[in-house]
Amino acid sequence: MTTTPIRGKTEAGPAQQPFSYPLRREFVEPDWKRIPGYKDVTQAEWESSVWQRKHTVKNLKELKATLGALLPDDLAESLERDQRERATMSILVPPQMLNTMDFQDLWKDPVRRYMLPAFADRLTDWPNHPKASRDSLHEQDMWVVEGLTHRYPTKVLAEMLPTCPQYCGHCTRMDLVGNDVPQVSKHKFSIGPKDRYEQMLEYLRRTPTVRDVVVSGGDIANLPIQQLEPFVSSLMDIPNIRDIRLASKGLMAIPQHFLQDSVLAGLDRLAKKAVERGVDLALHTHVNNASQLTPLVGKAVRKLLDMGFRDVRNQGVLLRGVNDSAQSLLELCFTLLDHAKILPYYFYMCDMIPNSEHWRLSVDQAQRLQHDIMGYMPGFATPRIVCDVPFVGKRWVHQIAEYDRERGISYWTKNYRTGIEANDAEALNRKYEYFDPIDSLPEAGQAWWREQTKAA
Repeated sequence: MTTTPIRGKTEAGPAQQPFSYPLRREFVEPDWKRIPGYKDVTQAEWESSVWQRKHTVKNLKELKATLGALLPDDLAESLERDQRERATMSILVPPQMLNTMDFQDLWKDPVRRYMLPAFADRLTDWPNHPKASRDSLHEQDMWVVEGLTHRYPTKVLAEMLPTCPQYCGHCTRMDLVGNDVPQVSKHKFSIGPKDRYEQMLEYLRRTPTVRDVVVSGGDIANLPIQQLEPFVSSLMDIPNIRDIRLASKGLMAIPQHFLQDSVLAGLDRLAKKAVERGVDLALHTHVNNASQLTPLVGKAVRKLLDMGFRDVRNQGVLLRGVNDSAQSLLELCFTLLDHAKILPYYFYMCDMIPNSEHWRLSVDQAQRLQHDIMGYMPGFATPRIVCDVPFVGKRWVHQIAEYDRERGISYWTKNYRTGIEANDAEALNRKYEYFDPIDSLPEAGQAWWREQTKAA
């Protein structure tokens, strides 16, 4: 039967939208007592950051003891093999995050897929891209003092510490952050924290072109408030610093940390000083799937907003099997905005670290996702999908200069010199490469890469 569309309707009935709002997902704290290791845990214990840290799962033995029969034997074996042969990060999962996983099908669960990667998740033919590297964004190459990356003209990244309350399998700073694993011996800071922090502050005092500081790591949730507060307060004393962004996936993974009286008091003092000094203070977190957002996360966010933080924003990462559909991205964005009061901000393409091919999407796929999520969110809350191009920085996925789709090589330009190009006259004329996952290419492209690897 043929129909004539009239104002979005047909004779057969209303036209269906690709995505329907409102959401069907309940915004509730999952029942942790369904997990064998937590069956006797009280609400007071669950909401204690001390209890959460003490019971964080740090290895496969602890995971088995906690999950019991909820962990399939074949998955346990695959996790063990992955830690031996592929993983770039050791296991570290707080109870709060473990509780957001779906134990009806743990193999397919999106949170499990990136927090507890299994060997069987990885690609067989192309587990690792030939162009992958440990420090894929060359952040350490751009250190002006140890731990302070000056890549953009007006912005710096301060890596305060090399640990987090959780370790994500796709960590872009796997070269520095976390424990050694069989595949990677991690780099270590050579200067003590006190001296490193003072060197960072001194550089910023003598560099008036910097106005924006990202305070990260690792994760500031692992930095005692007695160290975080004086550093951030000192940043506010530097006249040229106008924006300060605290970076913490821990806000989502262990919100209990941000609900401690001592942490709230320290952050409240910082928020009040920021208002007095006219500095915008915000917190950036990292949520990749709507299931990770719970009322405890929302409670912590409201505390920050009430005390005067300008925003709490989300910087997720596009990951296959986690959030690689418009439906999953929109569900995450609406849950962030409606329930947790977190502003959707960026979705990064997964960086080209070793053994990350099964997570990565092509530029073409990212462009289609950006197209498909437009028009549903308010403009201010529509996240930008960006590619963090080596030696360039963040670029919207449609800012591509050239694209060889057969070989999966995209070419990008830039309009500023990074910290290592002060004397490079050609930096702004050069084209910089980014590489799609090889399994996403047509056979001719895959054959070309096979020849390249043979030649190498």
